[in-house]
Amino acid sequence: MNPSYTMTLALNAAWDYQLLTFPNPAVGAVCIGKSGEILSCGAHKRSGGPHAEVYALRDAYTILSGDTAVADCDDSHTIHHYLRSSHNGVFENVSMAVTLEPCSHSGKTPSCALLIRDLGIKKLYISCKDPNPAAAGGGMILEEAGIACTFGVMEEEGQKLLEPFLLWQKNPFVFFKWAQRLDGTFDNGTISSSTSRKQVHALRDKCDLIVIGGNTVRCDRPTLDARLVEGKAPDVLIYSHNDDFDRTIPLFNVPDRDVFIASTLEKIGEYRLVMIEGGASMMQACGDVVNWYLSYIAPRIGGGSQTMGTLQEDFEVVHAKINEDIILWMKKK
Repeated sequence: MNPSYTMTLALNAAWDYQLLTFPNPAVGAVCIGKSGEILSCGAHKRSGGPHAEVYALRDAYTILSGDTAVADCDDSHTIHHYLRSSHNGVFENVSMAVTLEPCSHSGKTPSCALLIRDLGIKKLYISCKDPNPAAAGGGMILEEAGIACTFGVMEEEGQKLLEPFLLWQKNPFVFFKWAQRLDGTFDNGTISSSTSRKQVHALRDKCDLIVIGGNTVRCDRPTLDARLVEGKAPDVLIYSHNDDFDRTIPLFNVPDRDVFIASTLEKIGEYRLVMIEGGASMMQACGDVVNWYLSYIAPRIGGGSQTMGTLQEDFEVVHAKINEDIILWMKKK
C-alpha cells in the first residue's frame, strides 16, 4: 500500500468541497483494506454534516459487512452510534489516510478520533496536524490507544488544502472567479458547463459577499444568487465610481440581501468569505486583496471577443481538476 497514493485520493476528495465546508476546513479520508485495496473515500461536505472520516467509515462498513442500514445516512450522530454498536470487528484490518488529524472534541458532531479508536482501526496516515486548539489532539488519543499514526504524509499538499481555513480565522479569505473559453474569451453568453455553474452557485451560497464591477452590472443585469442549489444570496458590493444603476436590475431585488456601491474595496474587511467576479479591469483593481484565483476553462473556441487583454499575471496552480471544464485553483507566484 502506497501512503502517497491513498493520500492523493483523500486530497482530491476534499478539493471537491473546497470552501463549501465554510467555516470548517475541507477534509478528505480513505479507508484501506487488508490487502491494500481502497475500500472507500469520503469528504466533509458541509459545516454541521458528517466529517470525512465518518463518510469513509460508513461506506467501508457497508462494503465489509453487507449491512446497508446506514449506507445513505447523512446524520453524524446516527452513523457514529450505529457503527459503534454494529461493527462486529469488521475494521480490524482496516487502515486510513486522512488529510487532517481526526478531531478530538465533540461539537456539532461527535469526535472522529474516539470513533476510530472504538472501531479498532490499527493504523492512520495523516497529512496535517489540526491547527484548531479546540479540535486538536486526536492523534494523541489514537496513539495512547495503541494506534499507529504517521504524520506528515504529503504535508505540503495538505497545507495548501488547509490554507483558506487558516486565513479566514483572522482575515477575509478572498478569491477571484472567472470563466473563459480556450481562446481566452469570457463574454457573450454562457461559457462553463451546468456542473461548473452549480458549483459556483454552491460557493455563492457559502460566501458572505460578492464583489462585482459596475460595468458588469450595467451591461449584464445579473442576479448573483445561488438559485441552482436553492441557496442563499450573499450581499453584493458593486465596485464603481458612479451610482447610476437601474434599481430594477435583479440583484437589487433579492430579499435579505444588502447591496453596497463604493469606489473602494474597504467593505471586504467586514466579511470572512468573499468572491470577486469579473474580467481584466476587476482583476487588476482587486489584486492587492485577492488570496486565490478560481478559473473555469471551457473546452471550446469562438463565440466571444472580450479577453483579459494585455493584463499579465503568473500563477501557481494549487489544484486542478478536469470534468466538463478545466477547473484551476491558483495563487499569484
